[in-house]
Amino acid sequence: MSELKRTPLHDLHVELGAKLVPFAGYEMPVQYPLGVKKEHEHTRTACGLFDVSHMGQLLLRGPSPAEALETLVPADIVGLAEGMQRYAIFTNEAGGILDDLMVVNAGDHLYLVVNAACRDQDIAHLRANLPAGHEIEELDRGLIAIQGPQTAEMMQRLCPEATEMVFMQHGHFEIDGIPVWVSRSGYTGEDGFEISVAAEQTEALARRLLAEPEVEAIGLGARDSLRLEAGLCLYGHDIDTTTLPVEAGLIWAIGKPRRNGGERPGGFPGAEAILHQVEAKDHTRKRVGLLGEGRAPVREGAPLLDAEGNTIGAVTSGGFGPSVGKPVAMGYVTLAHAEVGTTVYAEVRGKHLPMTVSKTPFVAPGYYRGK
Repeated sequence: MSELKRTPLHDLHVELGAKLVPFAGYEMPVQYPLGVKKEHEHTRTACGLFDVSHMGQLLLRGPSPAEALETLVPADIVGLAEGMQRYAIFTNEAGGILDDLMVVNAGDHLYLVVNAACRDQDIAHLRANLPAGHEIEELDRGLIAIQGPQTAEMMQRLCPEATEMVFMQHGHFEIDGIPVWVSRSGYTGEDGFEISVAAEQTEALARRLLAEPEVEAIGLGARDSLRLEAGLCLYGHDIDTTTLPVEAGLIWAIGKPRRNGGERPGGFPGAEAILHQVEAKDHTRKRVGLLGEGRAPVREGAPLLDAEGNTIGAVTSGGFGPSVGKPVAMGYVTLAHAEVGTTVYAEVRGKHLPMTVSKTPFVAPGYYRGK
C-alpha cells in the first residue's frame, strides 16, 4: 500500500487498531476492533467519528463565483444565503452526472467539498470550464465527520456556538483553541457536524473529540451501511455518467430558478436533456429503495427481475441494514415496477429473492432543522 496516500489521521487509525484498506487512492480504515455492526449501531444511538480527510476541499474565487459555478451545475447557487450549504451535481453534455458535491456560500467565495475518487477530474473540470477570472484553490486540510443523536449534546460542551446552527448551515468556530470550519451535515441520516481543520491540527482535534464518552471511531464499512439506510447515493454506484438527475430521484437538486420558466433557466451542461425529463417525465427507469426478506444481503450488480423472470433493472447498492433488521438495497427498475409496494426479485447465485419496492430513507432522518 506504499503508493497510497494517507490522511492526517493515519497514525491514529493504526494506534486504534483499524483495519486499513485501499479506498479512492488512500489508505483508509474500513473498521476498528468494535466491528462494522457495532460501529453502525453506535452511530445510530450515540456519536461516531469518521475520517473523511480524503475528500477534496476547494475554494472558488472570482468576481461572481456563484454565477460561475451555475454554468456547471443545475443547483441554485446564486440564491444560496451566506453561511449556508447546498448539495449540487456536476453534469455532462448528455445530462449524466460527473460527480456530486457540497457547496458553501462563504461570503466573497465558495467552499466546495468533492468526492475523493473524482477529486482530480473535478478540479480539472472546474479549471477548464469556469468563466475567465475565476480560480480554484485546492486546500490541504483534514475533514472529520461526527454523526449521531448524542452529537449535539457532546458539541454543546466543546463548541456551543456550533449547536445553534441548523441542518446545512456553516460557520467558523474554535474547539479547544483550534480554528475550525463546521457544517451541520453528514452522510448517515443522523444529526451531526462535518469539521474542516488545518492538516497539522487534525489529529489533535480527533483525539479531543474521541476523549468524549459518546464518541467512537467509525470506519468505511459502517459509513456505507449508514448512508444506505439513509437512502443517500454513492457516486460511481447509484449515480454516474449514465444517470440523469430525474431518474436518480435527484430532481430536488435542480433549483427552481434553473428550470424552464425560472429566473435563470438552463445554462448548465446537459440542460436540454435534464429539463426535458423534468417536464415530460418520460424517463424509462427510476432509482428505488428495496427491502429484502430473511437476512441474506443483496449486493451491487444483482439483476432485478419481474415475476416472469424478465430483467427489469439492477441493484446499485445493497447490504444488511442493522438498524432496519433486514436486507436493504437501492437500484434502478423500469417505471412500471417502481411503485412502492411492488414485489421484484433479485437474482443471487441462481436464486430469485423477493424484494419490496420501498420508500427511502429506510430509517427516519435525525437532521436538526430548528425548534
